[in-house]
Amino acid sequence: MTRFGHGLVLGKFYPPHAGHHHLIRTAAARCERLTVLVCASSVESIPLADRVAWMREIHAEPGVSVVGAIDDVPMDLNDPAIWDAHMAVFFAAVPDPVDAVFTSEVYGEELGRRFGAAAICVDPLRQRYPISATAIRRDPRAHWDFLSAPVRAALTKRVVVLGAESTGTTTMAVALAEHYGAGYVPEYGREYSEQKLAALGPGGHWSEIEFTAPEFPLIAARQQAAEDRAARATGPLLVCDTDAFATTIWHERYLGVVHPDIVAAHRQHLWLLTDHTDVPFEDDGLRDGEHLRPWMTERFRAELVRTGRPFVTLTGPREQRLATAIAAVDDLLAAGWDLADPLPDHTTSERARA
Repeated sequence: MTRFGHGLVLGKFYPPHAGHHHLIRTAAARCERLTVLVCASSVESIPLADRVAWMREIHAEPGVSVVGAIDDVPMDLNDPAIWDAHMAVFFAAVPDPVDAVFTSEVYGEELGRRFGAAAICVDPLRQRYPISATAIRRDPRAHWDFLSAPVRAALTKRVVVLGAESTGTTTMAVALAEHYGAGYVPEYGREYSEQKLAALGPGGHWSEIEFTAPEFPLIAARQQAAEDRAARATGPLLVCDTDAFATTIWHERYLGVVHPDIVAAHRQHLWLLTDHTDVPFEDDGLRDGEHLRPWMTERFRAELVRTGRPFVTLTGPREQRLATAIAAVDDLLAAGWDLADPLPDHTTSERARA
């Protein structure tokens, strides 16, 4: 089997999937070094920088480099001028001579000819990985198993349950995760509080606990990190018992002011606010704010509105709250991912993987 000096794999990788990774690993095994060129158009929903970062993480093996380029030229395999325009983008991104191009596409022979390189076709019938990026864009949920960890983390629908003390947030989050068979992220702030209480030793009481401003960014960062780890391993739905955004309200609850340095990235898709009304307060040893519950509920509501986060308020008995939550999550999933189509392909007979 011929071994090449410099190989090339190019595509939109919109999004990257198992078929792409098989192509790249096959090419890498036959080349001293391999360049993966990610080409994105301006109309596409997933930024070029994200795709490049994903591919660099997934293909971090020695000898493989990933570069990106904006290519706003439509596809038409029958138009030499269109080919010339694409090649100008490719040569600018990959100036070094190429010995072999690896594709699974009908355009592989012409691409190789224009690079002055051998054209190697890999699994053109997609027998090993029967998937396409087009199919994934239409329904990521149905093809989730073909996606790798960083892509899953980006596409997972994240639902956050938040609310004041003793309003059923954990109960609701667990129930939702069980209903959908989804991943679940527990509240790190509670774990942190339990550790603070345990550090007091036997006989310690929650009234002795004091929080300081630096603790809240730490709690928020660890909550977000746990969420991101879970999103990489689960999906396409993840249920979170609170989030970094909620930590900003907890800081205000304990210290009386908003913390300016808590990073609350807007990575989630839906927030479910558990109302305090008609929910008995239960002191579990880590609570002392029954009188603050109305204030906290309104602060959560006000900040959700101010920051433009989509949310639904859960009221009534537990069964009603769960039904409301399920309906909201069903709507979220039914809305899909709304990934824009790439630029039009005027070659009607082309079967595109990327």
